[in-house]
Amino acid sequence: MLQRKVGAILLFCLLCSVFTNAQKDTVNLKEVIVTSNRISIPYFKTSRTINLITAKEIKNSTATNVVEVLQQVAGIDVRQRGVDGTQADLYIRGGSFDQTLILIDGIKMDDAQTGHHTMNAMVALDNIERIEVIKGPAARVFGQNAFAGAINIVTKKIQSNALTASLGYGSYNNLKASVGYRKAFTNGGGFQIHAQKQKSDGYRTNSDFDNTSVFLKSQVKNYNFLVSLSERKFGAENFYTSNPDWKEYEETQTSLFAVSSVYRAKNLIIKPRIYWRRNQDIFLLKRYEPSFFRNLHITNKIAAETNFELTSDLGKTGFGIDLNKVFLSSNNLGDRDRFMLTSFLEHRFEIGDLDVTPGLAFTYFSDFDAQIFPGLDVGYGVTDHIKLYGNIGYTYRIPTFTDLYYSDPGTEGNSELKPESALSEEIGFKFTTEKFQVNVAVFNRTSDDLIDYTKEVEADKWKAQNFSKVNTKGFETSVNYNFEVSNYNQNIKLGYNFIDDDIKDVNVAFTRYGLNSLKHQFTSSLHTQFLSFLDQSISFRFVERTNGQTYNLVDFKLRAKFNKFEISAKANNIFNTEYIEQGLVPMPKGNFMFGLTYNLY
Repeated sequence: MLQRKVGAILLFCLLCSVFTNAQKDTVNLKEVIVTSNRISIPYFKTSRTINLITAKEIKNSTATNVVEVLQQVAGIDVRQRGVDGTQADLYIRGGSFDQTLILIDGIKMDDAQTGHHTMNAMVALDNIERIEVIKGPAARVFGQNAFAGAINIVTKKIQSNALTASLGYGSYNNLKASVGYRKAFTNGGGFQIHAQKQKSDGYRTNSDFDNTSVFLKSQVKNYNFLVSLSERKFGAENFYTSNPDWKEYEETQTSLFAVSSVYRAKNLIIKPRIYWRRNQDIFLLKRYEPSFFRNLHITNKIAAETNFELTSDLGKTGFGIDLNKVFLSSNNLGDRDRFMLTSFLEHRFEIGDLDVTPGLAFTYFSDFDAQIFPGLDVGYGVTDHIKLYGNIGYTYRIPTFTDLYYSDPGTEGNSELKPESALSEEIGFKFTTEKFQVNVAVFNRTSDDLIDYTKEVEADKWKAQNFSKVNTKGFETSVNYNFEVSNYNQNIKLGYNFIDDDIKDVNVAFTRYGLNSLKHQFTSSLHTQFLSFLDQSISFRFVERTNGQTYNLVDFKLRAKFNKFEISAKANNIFNTEYIEQGLVPMPKGNFMFGLTYNLY
């Protein structure tokens, strides 16, 4: 049955390809500059699997937050413990939540305490210009945290004035309010601020939450300033334990302050940046008895980096250096610090329609051995619309402080852990026109010393351990088709991802994270419009996990526009599917939210 579904998808791709070849469309997406590379090149010229999600696609989707946007991308597994991304872990192509890097305008949001905090400070959708999803090893570009891939959230430029307010209300007394103001200066640059508040009683016992975020961005002459503040307070029922009486509770505060600039010479671009990221996490094993077990972690990361891009007769050269110092203060993990220095170098050769990009990164760790991450990308443009590509790269991840030192009644770290490492390969094909985009890729990753929490007997503690070797191979395809009906734009997206993990030489009975990855994933969405004031979107997601769990999810959104007002109705999980994305936390059944947005100007 599954093979027939996959065959139907590929047949659809082929038919659409034949059709669109006859259209001779002007290509727009091809020219979008991918900013997540050391070398800035148009999307079509990249020799990696990169998914671009534009602001228009986000607005026309059923998503109301970044988590829901990413869950519609084949190969991305975002596992939530609750709704609206209150606590979510991000996985790419079977990698763990510690092996994926999130960036905001190129600023690394990794957390040395734990990857659970990677998505604490997500940007509201109204502020996003596009999302760049880079799959496969990205250590050569970003350093050791980009083990399985990276996601760069590019925020909007300040090009016009706007004042917007919105209010939403839905199931479980879910109340969401936001206001945004943007001012463009007459001599260039500008200022914008966006504030959002969301509260809910929760869909089950001890699942209430109270989230607040503020995003501020300013462009003054040649300088860009970015400030992001996020606070989340939530009941964490069975997030990390199975005890029904403890009523776990958690609060996180995440802030980011960054200053960057761009200097251009005749053939040289220099991009310096400094930033400070702070994260505070308070966790109570018993919400109403704080003295029983309380964790307080405060992590500060101070970083400076400079990237150079040189254009010459030999091609484009990207090089740079990244310095960062991390300080952790914790009543559980102790007082820790880590210094990292990473330098990058890559060069892109173009010989006719062939491009070859070798590169490497060197990283020095104050508490582990220095490492070199070499890699190679190769691509060939068959036509103006078709490109074949392949890449190979070495990637690496050092343990987090939680991996090394954490301890509670049910979990124990391991100070003897070795770093993870892997060699990844990929070959792919992309076809791109204005109306139609398709990408097909086959990938393989051979990993050594992967870290997971294991135990032999169910009553034992979870203990951090290195696996000897894991081979991950898979296949994925994505299709994006734009068309018109009665002069209105319509869009359909399809995606499929298959992952096979072969865990070798592991004789443990239980693992916490490794045996719940995706095996089959099918995503689809349809956005239609037939009236000038009304449009609708529907999305479908099928998941089969390696633990045998399968589920189907359908979401729907209806949106109406009247002058300066916009009214929306969103229904999630409309068929009341019972499912779990992570641990022991059942996700909510059918729920809804109504929204009202007023655009003053």
